[in-house]
Amino acid sequence: MKVLITGGAGYIGSTVASACEDAGHEVVILDDFSTGRREFIGSRALYEGDIADGALIDRIFAEHHIDAVVHCAAKIVVPESVADPLGYYDNNVGKTVTLLQSLVRNGNQRFLFSSSASIYAPDEHFVVTEDSPLQPGSPYAKTKYLVEMILQDVPAATGMRVLSLRYFNPIGTDPKLRSGQQLEKPTHVLAKLLEAWQNHETFTVTGVDWPTRDGSGIRDFIHVWDLARAHVAALEHFDEATADNPYQVFNIGTGNGVTVKELAASFEEISGDPLKVQFGPPRPGDVAGVYTVSTKARDVLGWKAELTETEAVRDAIAWLPKRKEMLGY
Repeated sequence: MKVLITGGAGYIGSTVASACEDAGHEVVILDDFSTGRREFIGSRALYEGDIADGALIDRIFAEHHIDAVVHCAAKIVVPESVADPLGYYDNNVGKTVTLLQSLVRNGNQRFLFSSSASIYAPDEHFVVTEDSPLQPGSPYAKTKYLVEMILQDVPAATGMRVLSLRYFNPIGTDPKLRSGQQLEKPTHVLAKLLEAWQNHETFTVTGVDWPTRDGSGIRDFIHVWDLARAHVAALEHFDEATADNPYQVFNIGTGNGVTVKELAASFEEISGDPLKVQFGPPRPGDVAGVYTVSTKARDVLGWKAELTETEAVRDAIAWLPKRKEMLGY
């Protein structure tokens, strides 16, 4: 299978690309390098540009027989989306519509969307399945929700089949260290733990009044390599998964809820160093969190998470010197 990955030079996209190649699939990358890194491309076919550039999409399809498209190109920072909602709606929704129009024009039949569990409504037990109510809590989450609503209508009109992977909180890095978290100042929780640990600074738990077992947010922390494997499983089972319904949704998580305080404790145990921890208010757009109890991905795609958050922390620490060598910071 030859797969076009939009945003394939980013953290998630590059890891998905490696997993696809490890499974014997050929990869073509489209990235505008707004956050992606050329160092992650390797020898893969690369097209630099915008997903809304229809002429570029036409060129890619003219030069390659693309069997499926994996759409990972999106802005993802929740507080930034609160500050710049129009920018997020334009990039994540508007440009995706233009991309879909280009794909339909070129006869693409398989579209795999990297969605988000942030679209779920809060649950008193913090657990969700694919059938749980949706209530996106930030402009970022709303962009994922809106794209899913659009994608539900696409198959009937175009014949394109769609799988949406609602994944939870990816952490860690490719265990082979071919790529990893590339942002110098990322905002997600494990990156903040790494930053505090490296610089001997204080780690701030943002939000400690949530109705969870210890007051901190609860998350389904999934190893990014497990997430990449889920994309491969979805591609390899695409036709079976969409045989009865051309639009399908899958939760991609571990099924295990871990609080931010618990993750910090795991980090201390793995690093062997005590952390200075302080408590602060939640960031704009933050929610208490959810984790999945669904087995649909296992039952339909033959996928389940195999790596723990402890292994993700271990791999993230191992990535630091490699990132310094590869990216210079």
